[in-house]
Amino acid sequence: MKQTRARTIAPKLDRTPGKSGGISRLATVIPVALALASCSGSEPKPVPSPTPTMSQAVSIFRPEVKVDRQDEALDPLEATVSFADGGSELSDLAREQIAAILASPQLELGGAITLRGNTDSQGNDNVNLRASRKRAETVRDYMITKGVAEERIEVIALGEMRPAAPNAKLDGSPDEAGRAANRRVDVSIAIPGQPELAQAKPTNGDPEDKKPGTLVEAITKAD
Repeated sequence: MKQTRARTIAPKLDRTPGKSGGISRLATVIPVALALASCSGSEPKPVPSPTPTMSQAVSIFRPEVKVDRQDEALDPLEATVSFADGGSELSDLAREQIAAILASPQLELGGAITLRGNTDSQGNDNVNLRASRKRAETVRDYMITKGVAEERIEVIALGEMRPAAPNAKLDGSPDEAGRAANRRVDVSIAIPGQPELAQAKPTNGDPEDKKPGTLVEAITKAD
Protein backbone atom coordinates (compact mmCIF):
# COMPACT_ATOMS: atom_id res chain seq x y z
CA MET A 1 0.00 0.00 0.00
CA LYS A 2 1.07 3.53 -0.69
CA GLN A 3 1.46 5.75 2.29
CA THR A 4 -0.06 9.12 2.00
CA ARG A 5 2.23 11.86 3.11
CA ALA A 6 0.67 14.75 4.91
CA ARG A 7 1.70 17.95 3.39
CA THR A 8 1.82 21.17 5.21
CA ILE A 9 0.74 23.98 3.05
CA ALA A 10 2.50 27.07 4.13
CA PRO A 11 1.21 30.40 3.04
CA LYS A 12 3.01 31.77 0.15
CA LEU A 13 4.70 34.99 0.70
CA ASP A 14 4.56 37.45 -2.05
CA ARG A 15 8.10 38.12 -2.76
CA THR A 16 7.34 40.24 -5.72
CA PRO A 17 9.87 43.02 -5.90
CA GLY A 18 8.50 46.33 -4.56
CA LYS A 19 6.21 44.70 -1.97
CA SER A 20 8.77 44.02 0.75
CA GLY A 21 7.99 47.41 2.36
CA GLY A 22 4.35 46.35 2.95
CA ILE A 23 5.52 43.25 4.80
CA SER A 24 7.80 45.22 7.06
CA ARG A 25 5.03 47.69 7.85
CA LEU A 26 2.72 44.81 8.70
CA ALA A 27 5.33 43.40 11.05
CA THR A 28 5.45 46.76 12.84
CA VAL A 29 1.68 47.25 13.12
CA ILE A 30 0.95 43.82 14.63
CA PRO A 31 2.99 44.29 17.86
CA VAL A 32 1.46 47.75 18.37
CA ALA A 33 -2.05 46.37 17.96
CA LEU A 34 -1.28 43.60 20.42
CA ALA A 35 0.01 46.15 22.94
CA LEU A 36 -3.13 48.26 22.61
CA ALA A 37 -5.31 45.19 23.05
CA SER A 38 -3.48 44.26 26.23
CA CYS A 39 -3.97 47.80 27.60
CA SER A 40 -7.66 47.82 26.78
CA GLY A 41 -8.07 44.51 28.55
CA SER A 42 -6.57 45.73 31.84
CA GLU A 43 -8.78 45.91 34.93
CA PRO A 44 -10.63 49.26 35.43
CA LYS A 45 -9.57 51.49 38.29
CA PRO A 46 -11.84 51.24 41.37
CA VAL A 47 -14.43 54.02 41.60
CA PRO A 48 -14.34 55.79 44.99
CA SER A 49 -17.52 55.45 47.04
CA PRO A 50 -19.59 58.65 47.24
CA THR A 51 -19.34 60.75 50.38
CA PRO A 52 -22.64 60.73 52.34
CA THR A 53 -24.55 63.98 52.05
CA MET A 54 -26.41 65.68 54.89
CA SER A 55 -29.62 63.91 53.89
CA GLN A 56 -27.81 60.55 53.79
CA ALA A 57 -25.89 61.00 57.05
CA VAL A 58 -26.53 58.29 59.59
CA SER A 59 -27.44 59.35 63.11
CA ILE A 60 -25.09 58.27 65.87
CA PHE A 61 -28.05 57.79 68.22
CA ARG A 62 -30.03 54.62 68.33
CA PRO A 63 -33.64 54.96 67.14
CA GLU A 64 -34.96 54.13 70.58
CA VAL A 65 -32.89 56.82 72.26
CA LYS A 66 -34.68 60.19 72.51
CA VAL A 67 -32.74 63.37 73.10
CA ASP A 68 -34.49 65.75 75.47
CA ARG A 69 -34.68 69.33 74.28
CA GLN A 70 -35.26 72.04 76.85
CA ASP A 71 -37.79 74.69 75.91
CA GLU A 72 -36.57 78.22 75.68
CA ALA A 73 -36.97 80.09 78.94
CA LEU A 74 -40.04 82.33 79.05
CA ASP A 75 -40.34 85.65 80.78
CA PRO A 76 -43.37 86.44 82.94
CA LEU A 77 -46.24 87.86 80.91
CA GLU A 78 -47.22 91.49 81.35
CA ALA A 79 -50.34 92.57 79.46
CA THR A 80 -53.13 95.13 79.65
CA VAL A 81 -56.89 94.89 79.24
CA SER A 82 -58.36 98.24 78.28
CA PHE A 83 -61.44 99.86 79.81
CA ALA A 84 -60.91 103.09 77.90
CA ASP A 85 -64.63 103.69 77.50
CA GLY A 86 -65.16 103.64 81.27
CA GLY A 87 -67.38 101.34 83.31
CA SER A 88 -66.63 97.69 83.93
CA GLU A 89 -68.07 96.02 80.83
CA LEU A 90 -65.74 94.25 78.43
CA SER A 91 -65.44 95.90 75.03
CA ASP A 92 -64.60 94.05 71.83
CA LEU A 93 -61.02 95.27 72.20
CA ALA A 94 -60.85 93.99 75.78
CA ARG A 95 -62.08 90.55 74.68
CA GLU A 96 -59.42 90.42 71.97
CA GLN A 97 -56.75 91.34 74.50
CA ILE A 98 -57.92 88.64 76.91
CA ALA A 99 -57.98 86.11 74.05
CA ALA A 100 -54.33 86.88 73.34
CA ILE A 101 -53.52 86.33 77.01
CA LEU A 102 -55.37 83.01 77.05
CA ALA A 103 -53.37 81.87 74.00
CA SER A 104 -49.99 82.77 75.52
CA PRO A 105 -47.49 80.01 76.42
CA GLN A 106 -47.08 81.57 79.87
CA LEU A 107 -50.70 80.79 80.73
CA GLU A 108 -50.23 77.12 79.83
CA LEU A 109 -47.42 76.75 82.39
CA GLY A 110 -49.92 77.13 85.25
CA GLY A 111 -48.31 80.05 87.07
CA ALA A 112 -50.08 82.55 89.31
CA ILE A 113 -52.16 85.27 87.65
CA THR A 114 -52.44 88.75 89.15
CA LEU A 115 -55.08 91.21 87.95
CA ARG A 116 -54.55 94.83 89.01
CA GLY A 117 -57.48 97.14 88.38
CA ASN A 118 -56.86 100.83 87.69
CA THR A 119 -58.87 104.00 87.12
CA ASP A 120 -58.25 107.60 86.12
CA SER A 121 -58.17 110.41 88.67
CA GLN A 122 -61.81 111.42 88.36
CA GLY A 123 -63.97 110.77 91.43
CA ASN A 124 -62.88 110.19 95.02
CA ASP A 125 -60.52 107.50 96.17
CA ASN A 126 -63.12 105.08 97.55
CA VAL A 127 -65.17 105.19 94.37
CA ASN A 128 -62.10 104.63 92.24
CA LEU A 129 -60.98 101.70 94.36
CA ARG A 130 -64.35 100.01 93.97
CA ALA A 131 -64.37 100.68 90.24
CA SER A 132 -60.87 99.30 89.78
CA ARG A 133 -61.75 96.15 91.71
CA LYS A 134 -64.89 95.66 89.66
CA ARG A 135 -62.88 95.83 86.45
CA ALA A 136 -60.35 93.30 87.68
CA GLU A 137 -63.16 90.98 88.81
CA THR A 138 -64.78 91.28 85.38
CA VAL A 139 -61.58 90.10 83.74
CA ARG A 140 -61.23 87.31 86.30
CA ASP A 141 -64.77 86.04 85.74
CA TYR A 142 -64.32 86.06 81.97
CA MET A 143 -61.07 84.10 82.22
CA ILE A 144 -62.77 81.54 84.46
CA THR A 145 -65.46 80.99 81.82
CA LYS A 146 -62.61 80.21 79.41
CA GLY A 147 -61.24 77.44 81.62
CA VAL A 148 -58.72 79.23 83.86
CA ALA A 149 -58.74 77.89 87.44
CA GLU A 150 -60.06 80.47 89.88
CA GLU A 151 -57.44 79.62 92.51
CA ARG A 152 -54.72 80.83 90.17
CA ILE A 153 -56.11 84.36 90.02
CA GLU A 154 -55.53 87.19 92.51
CA VAL A 155 -57.41 90.48 92.23
CA ILE A 156 -55.86 93.76 93.44
CA ALA A 157 -57.59 97.15 93.36
CA LEU A 158 -55.27 100.11 92.84
CA GLY A 159 -57.74 102.85 92.00
CA GLU A 160 -55.94 105.91 90.62
CA MET A 161 -52.63 105.27 92.39
CA ARG A 162 -50.71 103.72 89.45
CA PRO A 163 -51.45 105.86 86.37
CA ALA A 164 -49.93 104.72 83.08
CA ALA A 165 -50.29 108.20 81.58
CA PRO A 166 -50.90 111.74 82.86
CA ASN A 167 -54.47 112.46 83.90
CA ALA A 168 -54.01 116.19 83.21
CA LYS A 169 -52.07 118.37 80.83
CA LEU A 170 -49.48 120.88 81.97
CA ASP A 171 -52.03 123.70 81.79
CA GLY A 172 -54.28 121.84 84.24
CA SER A 173 -56.89 120.76 81.72
CA PRO A 174 -57.95 117.09 81.59
CA ASP A 175 -55.84 114.79 79.41
CA GLU A 176 -58.58 112.61 77.96
CA ALA A 177 -56.19 110.29 76.15
CA GLY A 178 -54.19 109.79 79.33
CA ARG A 179 -57.30 109.14 81.40
CA ALA A 180 -58.50 106.57 78.87
CA ALA A 181 -55.16 104.78 79.09
CA ASN A 182 -55.42 104.70 82.89
CA ARG A 183 -58.78 102.93 82.85
CA ARG A 184 -57.37 99.44 82.55
CA VAL A 185 -56.53 96.10 84.17
CA ASP A 186 -52.87 95.06 84.26
CA VAL A 187 -52.39 91.30 83.89
CA SER A 188 -49.29 89.53 85.21
CA ILE A 189 -48.64 85.80 84.77
CA ALA A 190 -45.72 84.37 86.73
CA ILE A 191 -43.50 81.54 85.51
CA PRO A 192 -43.47 78.57 87.93
CA GLY A 193 -40.10 78.22 89.62
CA GLN A 194 -39.05 81.79 88.97
CA PRO A 195 -39.07 84.43 91.73
CA GLU A 196 -41.90 86.90 91.38
CA LEU A 197 -41.12 90.56 91.09
CA ALA A 198 -42.00 92.55 94.19
CA GLN A 199 -45.17 94.53 93.61
CA ALA A 200 -46.56 97.20 95.88
CA LYS A 201 -49.94 96.04 97.14
CA PRO A 202 -52.48 98.39 98.67
CA THR A 203 -53.35 97.97 102.32
CA ASN A 204 -56.82 97.70 103.74
CA GLY A 205 -56.52 101.03 105.52
CA ASP A 206 -57.63 104.46 104.49
CA PRO A 207 -56.92 105.33 100.84
CA GLU A 208 -54.99 108.35 102.02
CA ASP A 209 -52.40 105.97 103.50
CA LYS A 210 -51.82 104.50 100.06
CA LYS A 211 -50.90 107.77 98.36
CA PRO A 212 -47.18 108.47 98.00
CA GLY A 213 -45.91 111.12 100.38
CA THR A 214 -44.34 114.40 99.36
CA LEU A 215 -40.61 115.12 99.52
CA VAL A 216 -41.13 117.23 102.68
CA GLU A 217 -42.97 114.35 104.36
CA ALA A 218 -40.21 111.92 103.40
CA ILE A 219 -37.54 114.21 104.88
CA THR A 220 -39.59 114.71 108.04
CA LYS A 221 -40.03 110.95 108.52
CA ALA A 222 -36.34 110.39 107.94
CA ASP A 223 -35.50 112.88 110.69
